[in-house]
Amino acid sequence: MSGESITSGAYIKHHLQNMTFGQLPDGTWAMAESAEQAKEMGFWAFNIDSLGWSVFLAAVFFFAFRAVAKNATTGVPSGFQNFVEMIIDFVNDSVRGSFSAKNDLVAPLALTVFAWVFLMNLMDLVPVDWLPMLAGKIGALFGANPHHVFFKVVPSTDPNITFGMALGVFWLMLYYSIKIKGIGGFFGELAFQPFGKAGMPANLVLELVSLISKPISLALRLFGNMYAGETIFILIALMYSGGVAIGLFGGVLQLGWAIFHILIITLQAFIFMTLTIVYLDMAHQEH
Repeated sequence: MSGESITSGAYIKHHLQNMTFGQLPDGTWAMAESAEQAKEMGFWAFNIDSLGWSVFLAAVFFFAFRAVAKNATTGVPSGFQNFVEMIIDFVNDSVRGSFSAKNDLVAPLALTVFAWVFLMNLMDLVPVDWLPMLAGKIGALFGANPHHVFFKVVPSTDPNITFGMALGVFWLMLYYSIKIKGIGGFFGELAFQPFGKAGMPANLVLELVSLISKPISLALRLFGNMYAGETIFILIALMYSGGVAIGLFGGVLQLGWAIFHILIITLQAFIFMTLTIVYLDMAHQEH
């Protein structure tokens, strides 16, 4: 963020604001120039940065794994082929350990979820100023104020992205629950467990809360962890403006947090994948 100096609070808010496109109260469609404008755009606004990066990273995953599959060899494999095979074996072992039914969709879905979430989380390791500053400079070329050009590069810090993925898993849960058990069997589980027919009202409340909490917890767990991690990187970046000594200390903190964060981004991808497998396994089980 070049140009006029800004306060620490404005710097943090700038980095935590999405590039939002939507309809303003006057009926025009435009990019939001503030958090207030983004809020006024309502539900049908689009976070261009989150959508763009998530689609781009999905394409990276697809074409990279497709290239390995097309060029796979039984001879001496390349290093990247070994890496891809290691990931596939890891996902297959997770599916075998957590999914007891038969469904050819689950393993490819688990692989997609793990790789996609990992790549989105991995963007958290890109220095927080690089891409937003580049976006600001590009915006300035088109006459925009750089301080009004917002650009978040970690899609999993956007609850719209995490809830979108969680709702996709939730839809699959409902689909296979009804397909395997039938409508009567599915609603019977909601109405008659765990207290039998006599406890039907309590059963419905408990089971509906349990059912709805699955996508909510799935989305919020990923969003909360990644949002907190990104905020810490932003706070550390503020230390570079505090002089040489504080800046050097900030550099050490940034390196340490980045190393630790590698574990976090991998763990969050693994948890999202594992819960997806477990929820689909529960959808296939008849009680």
